[in-house]
Amino acid sequence: MTADRVLHLLRAPAASPAAAHGRGPPRPQRVGLPPVKRRVGVACSSSTEEEGMTYKGAGVDIDAGSELVRRIRKMAPWIGGFGGILPHKDEYLVFSVDGVGTKLKLAFETGIHDTIGIDLVAMSVNDILTSGAKPLVFSDYYATGKLDVDLAEKVIKGILDGCEQSGCNLIGGETAEMPGFYAEGEYDLGGFAMGVVDKDKLINGKNIVEGDILIGLPSNGVHSNGFSLVRRVLDKSGLSLTDQFPGNDGKTTTVGETLMTPTIIYVKQVLEIISKGGVKGLAHITGGGFTDNIPRVFPSGLGAKIFTGSWEVPPVFKWLQHVGKIEDAEMMRTFNMGVGMVLVVSKEAADRIIEQSSPAYRVGEVIQGKGVHYV
Repeated sequence: MTADRVLHLLRAPAASPAAAHGRGPPRPQRVGLPPVKRRVGVACSSSTEEEGMTYKGAGVDIDAGSELVRRIRKMAPWIGGFGGILPHKDEYLVFSVDGVGTKLKLAFETGIHDTIGIDLVAMSVNDILTSGAKPLVFSDYYATGKLDVDLAEKVIKGILDGCEQSGCNLIGGETAEMPGFYAEGEYDLGGFAMGVVDKDKLINGKNIVEGDILIGLPSNGVHSNGFSLVRRVLDKSGLSLTDQFPGNDGKTTTVGETLMTPTIIYVKQVLEIISKGGVKGLAHITGGGFTDNIPRVFPSGLGAKIFTGSWEVPPVFKWLQHVGKIEDAEMMRTFNMGVGMVLVVSKEAADRIIEQSSPAYRVGEVIQGKGVHYV
């Protein structure tokens, strides 16, 4: 059953009063961005203009997150991949749960709510894709202080759009109305996806060897990570969300529209590539960028050499780095920098995959060692 046929999925009531409503209403037309106040240029409180902005200075400590994962793995040593894997007969079930972070803050400010659901689906289905799994089902959690049915309808329709793009079914969800917990007009989202892959087709990186090639599939912008830093840079810039985005290769899009561009869902493209052979590992480039995500797919003793300049960096990243005076290393550990998915492939398959997947970039190779090295 395709996602656009899921028309009557009931949402379970929460402990506090909640609304239950059907799924799949006609898509509301997006309205123009509402008037917003021009932002006043400010310096990030934890970094000076000379020092440059950082993700940690914006309030997100990647090292603390990594430490939490390390501690959790001491209690549950089987975790650590992009998706959780459960054996089931001749297959593996692959699970992922995620949200969209503080990109939601920009959704509230711009009034663009009909694509944030695509981001929600993308974050989970792209993760389970790294195991070679085909997404089957998706479920969501929508929480708000006071339910605005029209707004929630836009969000859910975006989730349905994301499910259609990824070929999975929206099977239900939870709507929680929690007075006093969220600011007026705000909400939070969570999403859960499950996929399946045959046991003999699981992609786990174990066969990766020195000399294998890294191929990058392009992103279309910031996707859904790094927005705590994005928002600090935006504050410093003094630009309004309704201003034209500067240096955008002649495209007439506003700052808000540029930053709210929904995350690419790579499912159909990548499953097609996998079906033709040669793919040994996959890394979804989210929070942590190249630096933290690519090593997650390597066997012990292997690292990556990245050829900087081998792919096209979208204007939004150049703007963020210029305005925020962000160091190169910080950019590569915070943002996707124009590459949303990295494939680790054999030398023999590399040219064929690049040719058949255009646009795709040869962004690096596997080396002996540890971590990611930029050349």
